[in-house]
Amino acid sequence: MRRLLLYLIPLILLSTNVFAFMNVTYLNTTVILNKSSSAEIVENLFVNISNSSIQQYLLDRQSINLTLTQWISVLHTNLLIQHVFNPNSSISGFTLLPGPIINNYGGEGAHAIITMRYVSKNVTTEQNIGPRKFLYTFDSSALNFEHVGSGEALPQNARFNIIIPQGTKLVSIYPEPDYPYPNFLGNYGNATSFSWYEGEPLSSFSFSYLSTESLQQEVTRYFVDLYGNFTQQIYLLLIILVSIFLVYVYVNVFA
Repeated sequence: MRRLLLYLIPLILLSTNVFAFMNVTYLNTTVILNKSSSAEIVENLFVNISNSSIQQYLLDRQSINLTLTQWISVLHTNLLIQHVFNPNSSISGFTLLPGPIINNYGGEGAHAIITMRYVSKNVTTEQNIGPRKFLYTFDSSALNFEHVGSGEALPQNARFNIIIPQGTKLVSIYPEPDYPYPNFLGNYGNATSFSWYEGEPLSSFSFSYLSTESLQQEVTRYFVDLYGNFTQQIYLLLIILVSIFLVYVYVNVFA
């Protein structure tokens, strides 16, 4: 029995090390909104790596064919997923980049950052509320963080950021961000970046901002829309003409 324990103890320690050698310690998700219904998403996962697993991480990093599912298996985490996307739409341009090893102070292990980038479509809605004024509202159903009893919430080891385009203005925000703080007038001035920290409830999340176009932008938008509609009409006319030609050939040649 004693000899059996001597064999089992190293196996137990080895098994424990297998599941703890790479540990995701923090998630930082940033949504970069633009003047359309899509947004660029950048997600950074901070990974702590033991000394005995540095070489394994380097080998995994060089294996460019590793899929997202395989990296989830390597890291044993549920945080390596897309956290901002419209469930009724799609994403594009997905990339996953495991960063270089950075040795910890004192030589005890190392850490690295794994970055996911992608474009989420239809995460905001656009509403023309006046001459050259467009209101963009974020779709809260696009959030895919942690589901708790009260609804959507940030994990305890996560941060969520939203950046609005330059030249736009925040209209409404809930819950109040952890950064920045409102000024003495109760608003956020010219702030363009807003952040929520660990464990923030997001079940009633709302966020909207206003874009005011210049006269030149309005004229450009008008002609772009006109060209788009005109192009569709040309395609339709071509289809009709081709159909008439084919019917004519069939009737006069093959009939």
